[in-house]
Amino acid sequence: MLEYKPDLEQTMQRMEAFWQREEVDRPLVQFPLQKPPEKWIPLPADHHATSEERWFDAQYQAELTYASLTNQEFMAETLPIAFPNIGPEVFASFYGCELHFGDYGTSWSDPILLDWKDADKIQINWDSPYHKKLQEITDAMLEIGKGKFITGMPDWHPGGDLLAAFRDPQNLAMDMINAKEEVKALLNRLAPDYFQLYDYWYQKLSADGLPITSWLPLAAYGKYYIPSNDFSGMISTRMFEEIFLPGIIAECKFLDRSIYHLDGPGALRHLDLILSIPELHAVQWVPGAGKEVFSMWVEVYQRIQAAGKGIIVYCKVNDLELVKQTLKPRGLALSISDVDSRETGEAILKDLTRWTRAFR
Repeated sequence: MLEYKPDLEQTMQRMEAFWQREEVDRPLVQFPLQKPPEKWIPLPADHHATSEERWFDAQYQAELTYASLTNQEFMAETLPIAFPNIGPEVFASFYGCELHFGDYGTSWSDPILLDWKDADKIQINWDSPYHKKLQEITDAMLEIGKGKFITGMPDWHPGGDLLAAFRDPQNLAMDMINAKEEVKALLNRLAPDYFQLYDYWYQKLSADGLPITSWLPLAAYGKYYIPSNDFSGMISTRMFEEIFLPGIIAECKFLDRSIYHLDGPGALRHLDLILSIPELHAVQWVPGAGKEVFSMWVEVYQRIQAAGKGIIVYCKVNDLELVKQTLKPRGLALSISDVDSRETGEAILKDLTRWTRAFR
């Protein structure tokens, strides 16, 4: 049991039902909810001279996470999660890409593979200073969160996104025509590195018997993660199927529970291929800034459900009636962004329970 989530086991039972698309009393539901201001504890003071100092201060990041989670409530299946993070290209940094840090939670890297004749020089450094720093931040979060919250898996981005960091996305897009075999060879050579990395972090994070989670706050007792290929929005479905789909299939087979991160309208053309992966459990559709309106994407969600995959739907309270009219409760996870009180949350859960009962 966790102090911030006393009903963790009940939550994990409903989470597993989501993964298996089993019949339960209602969909899985998550929403952010702050405690009343008078119950807040202060955030740690930020005295860092640069953004990099702030990102790399392990104790500060742990204390910031602790204060932020302490000031929240975790109703329904909302999980108290600490996310060790130094940016989405951290995996590339283990191979030598230098990271740069912005003020608003962003970081980026410099390409290192300027010519394919140097591809053999791309080798992982398990003692990379970035890897060591990520472990230090994670250890600080594990220590301060012991018995209180879950510390999750970092954001890895293997496969196509890893190569896009090495080459720069525009160059990699040209490589799909001019250096296709080189791309395939490097993908195949680096794939075992990712599985070894995941296994190391899986052992580290599951040692206390807590479920595995990450930046997408679902969870599982077992190897859970979020396969993705943000670069895929730049290429055709034929190229995606030939070059990147085999690696994504291998990831899904490696994992016990998986949800594919389908990022942006350009990647939507690949949905049928993603849905064809038997080992994939669910899909997260992210339409992009300015397009996050549930009603625009009903047919996409229906396609995913019809293929027998779970879905996570991002919506607002006012969207719930349309959700109930167009989707099925089995294999449905709802992330509701504008729940304003515990009372509103409880009313939503009761309504979704009635809907599920009537749907049977």
